[in-house]
Amino acid sequence: MKINGIVLVNKDRGISSNSVVNKVKHILQADKAGHLGTLDVLGEGLLPVTLGKATKLFDYYLTKDKIYRTIFKFGETTATIDLEGEVTNRDNRVVSSEDILKVLPKFVGKQLQMPPLYSAKKINGKKAYELAREGSTDVALKPKEIEIYSINLIKQLEKNTFLFEIHCSSGTYIRSICRDLASRLSTYGVMQYIQRTRCGDFDLKDAYTINKIENGKFKIIELDSLFNYDKLTLDEQQASKLLNGVKIRYAKDGVYRAYCEQFLGLVTVKDGLMSFKLRLI
Repeated sequence: MKINGIVLVNKDRGISSNSVVNKVKHILQADKAGHLGTLDVLGEGLLPVTLGKATKLFDYYLTKDKIYRTIFKFGETTATIDLEGEVTNRDNRVVSSEDILKVLPKFVGKQLQMPPLYSAKKINGKKAYELAREGSTDVALKPKEIEIYSINLIKQLEKNTFLFEIHCSSGTYIRSICRDLASRLSTYGVMQYIQRTRCGDFDLKDAYTINKIENGKFKIIELDSLFNYDKLTLDEQQASKLLNGVKIRYAKDGVYRAYCEQFLGLVTVKDGLMSFKLRLI
């Protein structure tokens, strides 16, 4: 039986997102597998793993917002702005909660963000971190528009070390926020910890560890349950036309979950003509 759907995985720190995907694919013997947004090796938390036809959802979920819990330490930084790199700068600046709260409002809203030098951004076909590791001086990264919906200081953990919760748009680099926040505070910063707690409508509280998946203690989210649209059943002739790129007539404009013996995907009707919005077959 072919598996189609999403498994929410609680990824452990120290393992790559692709390794998690391959493990789940092997455990469930799925034909295809992917994910809906990578987590760094040092990151942990929510990783939605797509199986079978669900791998076609990547572009649909590409723009979904995320929520993270992260720990920033001020007074030092590394080449990678996380614990993977060697310390490159230190100072004696002591940062207080009051200092942080004064500048946090400046980080809310749409803005241009410069990716970290050690990132997966591609430059002339090569990843930025590959060029950086080769010692290249020609790593010309470009800023990208992102949006931070909220950034909250949860608590101070120890001297210069603070826990934050950040709600942001897809494509936001939390390490870059650490770097830029430290700059506003006239010091250096390094991200010590990151956990993703939410991805679009998916929540970490509903995720499963690899161990639970191995022991069969998990649920697969069915594809059609992901969408809150009215159900529309097509006959074979209608479905055949639609699947072959031919628009068909329907009286009421809107977006629908389309079925013909099985879930076909989302269709949109505009000016009485129906076409695929998201094809899953």
